[in-house]
Amino acid sequence: MANPRLAVIQFPGSNCEYETRRAAGYFGFDAEIIRWNTTENVDRFDAYILPGGFSYQDRVRAGAIAAKLPIMELVTRGAAMGKPVLGICNGCQILSESGLIAGVSLGDIEVGMAANTRDGHPIGFICDWRYVTVSNPSASLFTRYFDGGDILPVPINHGEGRFVLNQSAQDRLSELATFRYCDDQGNSATTFPDNPNGAYQALAGVCSVQGNVLGIMPHPERSAFLKQIPLSIRGPWQAKKQSVFSDQVDGAGPWEKLFVSFYDYSKGRM
Repeated sequence: MANPRLAVIQFPGSNCEYETRRAAGYFGFDAEIIRWNTTENVDRFDAYILPGGFSYQDRVRAGAIAAKLPIMELVTRGAAMGKPVLGICNGCQILSESGLIAGVSLGDIEVGMAANTRDGHPIGFICDWRYVTVSNPSASLFTRYFDGGDILPVPINHGEGRFVLNQSAQDRLSELATFRYCDDQGNSATTFPDNPNGAYQALAGVCSVQGNVLGIMPHPERSAFLKQIPLSIRGPWQAKKQSVFSDQVDGAGPWEKLFVSFYDYSKGRM
C-alpha cells in the first residue's frame, strides 16, 4: 500500500515549507508542497500541513488574509471529513483565523492569536528554545503516542503567539489535547521566559474537539531530528530516552511521536 499523501501548503511568505516536507517525508509521508492558489485536486491528499512563516507579511493580523483564501475552504472541508490538519506557527495562526482550532462550534473563531506579552506588556518577536508538555494526549491523533511525563524541547519564532480563548473554548479546554509551556523539569510555566508570550494557561498548542486538527506555535519540524537540538537543552528529553527510533545524532528527535502518530492515523484512513 502506498504511503499517505500529504500537502504542505505554501502561502506567500511561508518560509518553513521545505524543512516541513523533509520532516514529514522522513516519517513516511509522500509529502508535496502545493501553492496557495491551487484549487484543483486538493481533495486527493490524505492530510495537510500549514507551515510556518509570515503569510501576507502578517498584515491585519497574522494569518488573517491567508485564512480567507479558497484553498482554506478545501482544507476546512477535509477537516470536517476527518482528515488530519496540522498548523505550525503561522499555520497555527491561519487555522485560528479559519475557526478550525477548538471546533466547539464549527467555523466560529474560538481561539485567537495575540501579540506576545510579558507581565501584560508587549515584548515583540521571540526567537528561542523552550520546553513543552502534553495535557490529555489521548484526545488527539497527534498526541496519542505521548504521555504526561514527556518534556519536549522545541524552538519558537513568533510575534503573535499568545493564545486567547473565548468562553466556549475555555469551558471545553480540559477535554482537548494541548501543549503547554513548562520549565526543563516539566513544571507548569507561570512566568517569563518559561511562558514566553503570556499565553492563556501557558498554551503552546491546541487541538480540535474532534482531535484531527492541531494548531501549535512552536516548530516541531525544527526539532524532528536529534541533530537539530542544541546540546545545552537536550538533557531532560534525552535522559528519559523518549525516542522511539534511535538516539543517534542523525536519527529522530523529540517530536517523532507526533509525526509517527500523524502518519499512522493517515495511513489507517487510506
